[in-house]
Amino acid sequence: MAKLGKRTTAARAAFAGKANLTVEDAVALVKASAVAKFDETVEIAMNLGVDPRHADQMVRGVVGLPNGTGKTVRVAVFARGPKADEATAAGADIVGAEDLMEIVQSGKIEFDRCIATPDMMGVVGRLGKILGPRNLMPNPRVGTVTMDVEAAVKAAKGGEVQFKVEKAGVIHAGVGKVSFTEAQLIENIRAFVDAVAKLRPSGSKGTYMKSIAVSSTMGPGVTLNVESATGN
Repeated sequence: MAKLGKRTTAARAAFAGKANLTVEDAVALVKASAVAKFDETVEIAMNLGVDPRHADQMVRGVVGLPNGTGKTVRVAVFARGPKADEATAAGADIVGAEDLMEIVQSGKIEFDRCIATPDMMGVVGRLGKILGPRNLMPNPRVGTVTMDVEAAVKAAKGGEVQFKVEKAGVIHAGVGKVSFTEAQLIENIRAFVDAVAKLRPSGSKGTYMKSIAVSSTMGPGVTLNVESATGN
């Protein structure tokens, strides 16, 4: 077994016995214990009382984090004519139609978000097996199938985060960087948790938010007091 470095050992020791913290204390601990030499992402994991195998228990949505994600988001847009021009002017990194479809089919996927105008879904639909598993398939429920291409591109570039519950009932997302101030991270975390809370599905019975944890990319996680995370 590989020997842990001094900083990693110290970080784990700082988390020992810590649980059910206020969001303020958790953020302070995560920031103080980040040991990597790069600007780590602060991540949130929420365990929900849902079974997404049932349609009435699916949780999927999008939230604009008030302080952004700290990440450069590459955006691809499927559009033609004036809407393609609109996407380019809004800052999209890749814009196209059948030509973009061929690029994706070749395995060259150099984008983090995919947007399409409704008339392009016949083309985009052929890419379901490629984009779907990567959570890149445009979807009207999260605003990525739209005629308002400019707004969608700017939202994606400006800190909008998509989320979808996984098979085990868990949602993961990045909510900022370790370099953010504590206040910025706290605001982002509460905005994310609030967005998930508002999407409680009709099929969810009993406790909806079972647990919430935060961590940095390379650090251990710590659980939050759910009421503190929601700001209640």
